[in-house]
Amino acid sequence: MFKTLIRNIVDLLNPPAPKKLSGNPKQKSVMATYKEQTGNGFLSTLFNKGNYGEFSSYGKIAKLPGYHKALFNLYLPNGKEQTTEIDLVYLHETGIYVIESKNYSGWIFGDEKSQKWMQTFPNGQKFPFYNPIKQNIGHIKALQNILPSIEKVHYKSLIVFSERCELKKVSCEAKDTFIIKRNQLAKQMAQQIQVSPNILDAAYIDRIYNFLSQYQKADQSVKRDHVERIKGQQS
Repeated sequence: MFKTLIRNIVDLLNPPAPKKLSGNPKQKSVMATYKEQTGNGFLSTLFNKGNYGEFSSYGKIAKLPGYHKALFNLYLPNGKEQTTEIDLVYLHETGIYVIESKNYSGWIFGDEKSQKWMQTFPNGQKFPFYNPIKQNIGHIKALQNILPSIEKVHYKSLIVFSERCELKKVSCEAKDTFIIKRNQLAKQMAQQIQVSPNILDAAYIDRIYNFLSQYQKADQSVKRDHVERIKGQQS
């Protein structure tokens, strides 16, 4: 397990050289981008399940074609005098991809209408967690509130689970919503990019990125309040 984590991190730190795309500026390395935006270095990424999940997800899609910018751990106002945390927002020429990372193991059960999903293990242990489809709907609504010029149709919701779990009985028919494992992420997004028209140019992506950046690196009090509220939802 530990050797696999180390190997995955090293692979992401030293990705193969991408093919040059005309008109695309040079992108930073995956680790440099992640550390710059989150403050999480190598060890705090490797030994934190949530950080590692976000970092790994971005590593899968960092080299997709087209101009993009990525933001991690956004704490946005949700209109209820509280915040909602978004793991990864991928701003691309074809739209805004909102990624909820679930670095879980075990068996996963759930559907789009249930309030809670279930993580189970062979020993009989069960752990409920808030429906990630509903969770990401809340994330997209929070983004829409502060980015009113971006139409709802240009958002895509991706719920990304670790390769270590099995999506045992999971169903969803919602439009532009995808529930996948991390090793399927790059292929799924590449397909969406291919069939979606370009609606954001590089300058506009940069403007959105600069605006959303203020919601990164929340102070500890905001994070504590958010964690306590999430614990209340899970109980």
